[in-house]
Amino acid sequence: MKHSILTLAATASLLTFSSASFAESTTHKIASDEVIAAQRQALAKNTDGAGYGPQSPRDIDLITGNNQRAFEAAPAYTEMNLCNIHFHENAEHKGGEFTTYAGNGDGKGYGTGFKYDGKLSAAELAPYSTKVGENEHGDLEPGDTIEVHYVHTTAKVEPGPTLGSCLSEAIKNPQLRVETQVYVLVNDENALDFTELTSHEVVNGFHQATNIPTNTGTPVKYDGSTTGPTYNEKGSPFQVSWSVRPKVAKVSISSVDAWLKGNTFDEDHAHGVRNLVLNPNLLSGN
Repeated sequence: MKHSILTLAATASLLTFSSASFAESTTHKIASDEVIAAQRQALAKNTDGAGYGPQSPRDIDLITGNNQRAFEAAPAYTEMNLCNIHFHENAEHKGGEFTTYAGNGDGKGYGTGFKYDGKLSAAELAPYSTKVGENEHGDLEPGDTIEVHYVHTTAKVEPGPTLGSCLSEAIKNPQLRVETQVYVLVNDENALDFTELTSHEVVNGFHQATNIPTNTGTPVKYDGSTTGPTYNEKGSPFQVSWSVRPKVAKVSISSVDAWLKGNTFDEDHAHGVRNLVLNPNLLSGN
């Protein structure tokens, strides 16, 4: 079970890569609109009548849907254990200050998603000295958007790699909550420090990320699932309570670079994103 959840975390729940770097790569073919439409059709067909609950990601500015598979919302994250932190580039969700479509990407979760809508200065966009989070899909650069998932569980666990860290031998079906913050990377040492934003300690008996931003708007809360491109054509069977903050915060790219070179969660790159879920039958109305 842990192995299957591990795969989920790596590919089905949380991270992507620089659309700029991706677009410049000659090793990736841009998916056509027809490819994306076919993926949406496959998702509809493979979930029709099967009983899947509401899916993620979604447009947080439009909380409407027809999915009736209800589940009890997870407790406040302050009453749960932080179990994992990871991120995607671009944002998986759409809404708030991140509504600019990055494009279809490769059809497998890379080079797609949504970007920060705001303007950055020339200094903030100045090239960074080294490649950040580089892998076969590209790397991160100033101006890129990332969506960070702070994953919490009701299981008695410690923070660690993948969503497998959110389960335990004692509880295989814990409640899950994802606190979500979208950041834009800037070449500015005075911007937020990602190592501080992801720091964690035990507070009142619970493992907590102690510096999740509190000034980026009232989180939009809704019922959904795990994410990631693994689920572009099939439904996620996991129930997740989401809290997505609508405003984007600026974070120093050098601090992201430092975090990726060594962290509790064994993260060293950004994960792919799932296509935005548009099918009303796969979206919750709350």
